[in-house]
Amino acid sequence: MSEDSSALPSRLQQLQCHFTWDLDLDVDLETLSIRLQIDIDFHQRQHEGESCTYSLLAYFRHLKDQREEALSLLNQSEKTIRERYGDESEKRLIVTYGDMAWLKYHDGDFAQSESYCQRVEDILVKYPTGSSGSFLPEVYGEQAWTYFKVSRSSLSKAIDCFHKALEVQPHDTEWNAGYAIALFCREQWFAENKQDGEESKATKQLRFALEINPNNAALQCMLAVKLVAYKKYEEADDLVKKARENDPDNPHVIRHSGNYLLNQNRLDEAIVVFKRGLRRRDQLPSFNYQLALCYKQKKIAEQRRGPFSNTEEEGKWRRCCISHLEEAVEMKPSFVRALAELALLYAEEGDLSRAEETFKHCLEKLPELKEKRVCLIIHQYYGDFHHYHTKNEAQAIAHYKEGLLIPLKKYEWRQCAKKLKQIADRHLAKNRGDGEALALLGQVARAEGDRKRAAEFYEKALNCDKDNEEYLSALCELRLELQGSSSD
Repeated sequence: MSEDSSALPSRLQQLQCHFTWDLDLDVDLETLSIRLQIDIDFHQRQHEGESCTYSLLAYFRHLKDQREEALSLLNQSEKTIRERYGDESEKRLIVTYGDMAWLKYHDGDFAQSESYCQRVEDILVKYPTGSSGSFLPEVYGEQAWTYFKVSRSSLSKAIDCFHKALEVQPHDTEWNAGYAIALFCREQWFAENKQDGEESKATKQLRFALEINPNNAALQCMLAVKLVAYKKYEEADDLVKKARENDPDNPHVIRHSGNYLLNQNRLDEAIVVFKRGLRRRDQLPSFNYQLALCYKQKKIAEQRRGPFSNTEEEGKWRRCCISHLEEAVEMKPSFVRALAELALLYAEEGDLSRAEETFKHCLEKLPELKEKRVCLIIHQYYGDFHHYHTKNEAQAIAHYKEGLLIPLKKYEWRQCAKKLKQIADRHLAKNRGDGEALALLGQVARAEGDRKRAAEFYEKALNCDKDNEEYLSALCELRLELQGSSSD
């Protein structure tokens, strides 16, 4: 590195780009790369977040040491931005040029790296933000899309960045759409919604984004999903109908409208939508999985008919479900949630050895899974497998308890808690002095946040089994926690 280049590392650190943002990936690079490639294919017609898609995928290619592909993607990013934004391109190129400067630096081409640094610095001189700590809205927007695409845990950062972009450009269609989508995902993923009848923040933002861009089919579907919570079914149905007319092959429209119909128990309509999705070869695993969920609901509906159920019909829907899940995992072996569904269905078919083998494969994947909900589903389903099919209650309890320990919101593991309560209550009905059952209720109460009630159960458990160190330890911890909370 020349003397003039000695300051280059410091200049690179000042750039706003994927190399300097703190990106926390929730899933593996290959999965994210596939998603981004699908977005690129789709963005040929709709451009929300397009520049981010090219440059973010380029960054992932760099991480996998695929430098030539990374360079090609960044060149494509620049070309697309120039074609789409014309005279307004420069501000949109800040992140792309920043990524290019870093890529050239890692290639050892310090002269080109300095050249791209200079381009960014020249743009910032031409378009000052007025504050050293703030960015141009175009930079906030690309940062927002990046945080949104890479990680569920970065969703709050994405929302904050979209908001900052909108403070400068309040009527920009892309930032408003991105802000609406991010708010929608937060409310859906974390079950946030208004309980007093007033429309939620995401619902209001979706309405505003559609005022600016009334034909955005993906936003129409998302708003329809939100309106169901307020029992505005007619408006929701109308939005889904319009979305399917506006952009029937849009993968986001297929997914959201299909899920809308699935949640409304309009299963035959949902199946038609998801089968349309199978035409998109790039998303076969996802749409096969959604079809499997539709057939699963048909199977459950038949089972609920009780003595009037048709076992032949039930078996038909189960086999349809298994067929689509098998196709999904064949195309995407890392699709662990589909594997867990498949394992439980094998058990229902009476193939316990195949079910056990599939569950063990799921357990092997647990250490590398970043999505906690999928970890919970594996333990819950494996617990159900032992509870209902192998009749191994000890193993069922062990997996339900593992589900309780996963740091998620209470409603997400309520099925594990419900099963543990049922097991404990059944034991206590036979023997009121069953210490193990009382301790089980204590553990559930503790997980639910009712420490006082949990302590009472552990006290009763200790009265039945005075030398049990596990019960004593749990009770001591609970008493300390109760004492600490009362002194606050």
